Amino acid sequence: MSAEIRVSDILRADQTRWRLLGIVAGLDLPDCWIGAGFVRNAVWQRLHGRSELPLEGDVDVIWYDPDCADAAEDRRLEARLAKLEPSFDWSVKNQARMHTRNGDAPYSSSSDAMAHWPETATAVAARRRGSDGCEIAAPLGLEDLFGLVLRPTLRFRGQKRGIYEQRVLSKSWTKTWPLLRCAEG
Repeated sequence: MSAEIRVSDILRADQTRWRLLGIVAGLDLPDCWIGAGFVRNAVWQRLHGRSELPLEGDVDVIWYDPDCADAAEDRRLEARLAKLEPSFDWSVKNQARMHTRNGDAPYSSSSDAMAHWPETATAVAARRRGSDGCEIAAPLGLEDLFGLVLRPTLRFRGQKRGIYEQRVLSKSWTKTWPLLRCAEG
C-alpha cells in the first residue's frame, strides 16, 4: 500500500477530519487543501497507537489563486467556514501571496508553497474528491512523516534554523509524540 493511500485511509477513518475535508471541498477553491498539523497529527496519532483525539490548534486551509491574493478574501473565507463549522479555529491562506511574508520567490502552487514550510513532516496536505476520494499532496515526500522523523526543510536547516528550533520547542512535539526523533537534515 502506498504512503498516500495510508494517509487517505487514516483521514477517512477519522470522522471529524473527514467531515472537515468535505466542508472545505464545498468551498470549491482552486488548488485548495487542508494541511500541516491536520494531516501530520492524524498520522502521528495512528503511529503512536492512539485512538481518535480531538483536533488541536487551528485547521490550516491553503489555496492558490494569484488573481485573488487579497488577505481580506482569506478573512471572508474564514468567516464562512466558522459559520459552517464554528467548533474549530480556521486559518485560510492563499499561498499566492505568502512568499512575501516568508521572504521567498513567488510560489507557483499550494504544493510549491508547502515545500517551503519549516518541517518535512508538516509539508503535507489533503483534499476530498467526491464523496469518498482523497488526494494527498506531499512535495517533500511522506518518508519522514511515517518514519516519525522531525527534520527541517532545506531553508530551515541554515538561514531559518532559529525559526525551526523555536517551533520544535514551543509545540512540544517530542513530549506529545514520544516516538518522534529529531534529525539534523
